[in-house]
Amino acid sequence: MEIISTEALILCMRKAVRAELQEHFKKGGSQPSQEEKLLSKQELATELGVSLVTLTDWMKKGLPYLRLHKRVYFKKSEVLNAMQQTIKD
Repeated sequence: MEIISTEALILCMRKAVRAELQEHFKKGGSQPSQEEKLLSKQELATELGVSLVTLTDWMKKGLPYLRLHKRVYFKKSEVLNAMQQTIKD
């Protein structure tokens, strides 16, 4: 059994990780995900500059949202589209 020094082990691991990352990026692994980040009620209220009460009222009036278990999330693009439609109508 051969004993390897800590420095040699670290160097070996770095080379292996570097090689795996290079292979990953060659295969197109660097492309950004097309999924949109979901916003919580607090995040969306802050982003729009409104209170949580106002946001809840808008939800009752048809603002699009997603319910996952007991939590509510929003897709910013859907909310903005719905708001633009409301302004046009």
